[in-house]
Amino acid sequence: MKKLFSILFMTTFLFSACEGDQGPQGPPGPPGEDGFGGASATIFEINSNFFYDEGANLWTTDLLAFSDFTDVEVLETDVVLIYRLDAIGQLDDGSDVDEWSMLPQNFFTEDGTIQYVFNHTFVDTEIFIDGNYDLATLSDDFTEGQIFRIAIIPANFYENANFDSSNIDAVMNALDIKESDVKKVEAIK
Repeated sequence: MKKLFSILFMTTFLFSACEGDQGPQGPPGPPGEDGFGGASATIFEINSNFFYDEGANLWTTDLLAFSDFTDVEVLETDVVLIYRLDAIGQLDDGSDVDEWSMLPQNFFTEDGTIQYVFNHTFVDTEIFIDGNYDLATLSDDFTEGQIFRIAIIPANFYENANFDSSNIDAVMNALDIKESDVKKVEAIK
């Protein structure tokens, strides 16, 4: 046992006592990609009218192809968030402030419940108004001139970020997107 301990001690001493000149500097690595791991984030705003799909009993926008609004490459793993402009409020100093809500968003009407929802691929998105009653007579207040902001966020940034995704201002701050950076698109059927 003493002999084994001595051999282990000497071996440890030999390997830890080796020292020599520092080797030459290695070659530089490849340049890194800009942005969020090479990907870009974007937010665009659309003013949309819905049309009624009688067979499905829901209101829908046309397919909104991302390439129509941005040149940012959208990946299958990217996160798509959509916000609806609820109202324009007023601050104490008299200035206006936009009030946004993240989809899905529910409303309780006299006839039942409706919900703004959406689906998306890495190519496009579509926004719907679904409900638990016949939506054929849904008020134009819900279907005409609706303003939405669509945020496309790289998945690797979203996974590691620390912000409240339900708050569009927090999302814009985290992505360093200013109001002037938001591309605004006029009425889309």
